[in-house]
Amino acid sequence: MKKTILLSAMFLGTLVFAQKTPVLGGDRDAHGCIGSAGYTYSQIKNDCVRTFEQKIKLKEVATNGDYMAAVIFSKDKKKAEVFVKDVEKGSLILTRAGKAKAWKKDGYTLVPFKKSGYQLKKDNVVIYQ
Repeated sequence: MKKTILLSAMFLGTLVFAQKTPVLGGDRDAHGCIGSAGYTYSQIKNDCVRTFEQKIKLKEVATNGDYMAAVIFSKDKKKAEVFVKDVEKGSLILTRAGKAKAWKKDGYTLVPFKKSGYQLKKDNVVIYQ
């Protein structure tokens, strides 16, 4: 009888523990991207991406690079999607007018910097480079 009670208690304890353990991949967002695996939705690519794997990464100036931003360009380079921590949706789409060298929206400006880099400015103050 004691063995039955002990085994039942162990079984119930296992069930309780299993209920509290999150399922990997169980955190899909509205686009099907799995946040726990580092994926977020890109409006330009129309797919899930890992921002830390993108070619263009910028370091936050105020924190000496503690935070990173990623940039993804459209094929025609008319739009730039910028992934920054301060944006509610996770990314911001900046557009380039004509042959201008800057992409802009809502006080944010992305401009070429040095030979192969970029700077992101907010209200004309450099926040990432």
